[in-house]
Amino acid sequence: MEHVDRTPRIPLSESDAAIEARRIIESLAAPEPAPIPKSYRDTTPNMPGTAEPVAQPGRPAMSQRATDASSLMLTGSVLSLSVGGATSLVLYTLGHVDPTTLAIGAAGPVALVLAVGSLLRSAGRAKADANTEHHHHYNGSVRQETTNVSSITKGLFAKNRNDVR
Repeated sequence: MEHVDRTPRIPLSESDAAIEARRIIESLAAPEPAPIPKSYRDTTPNMPGTAEPVAQPGRPAMSQRATDASSLMLTGSVLSLSVGGATSLVLYTLGHVDPTTLAIGAAGPVALVLAVGSLLRSAGRAKADANTEHHHHYNGSVRQETTNVSSITKGLFAKNRNDVR
């Protein structure tokens, strides 16, 4: 009988075939190896240590409201830094001029910030007023008149004559 090794397809002698057959039979009869543990749990109780607590790096845990307030303060500091930088740049560029021009140049960025703040505040008020609902209650007879006047004005010195009668 001809014996052939399965892997490289090389013919085997009788003694090599017997050795290979014995090895295969012994590997089938051998017990399964013990599984390798994938985790370990130490069940001994933890003893409290004597070391002092150490401050942990990073921002401390806080409530959502505190986090929002903190981020708002950080944003405000960045904005004030940019306004201060712009003011410093203007003052540096205007360093060789008279005091009146210097005062106007220093007040420019501040006036811009105040104007933008006022615009945002009035936009917020307008949004809040848009959602209000008005109810008018009258006792007795009521007469209500509405007059709409529209005119087209052009030019620099246009006159508006809205005569409501």
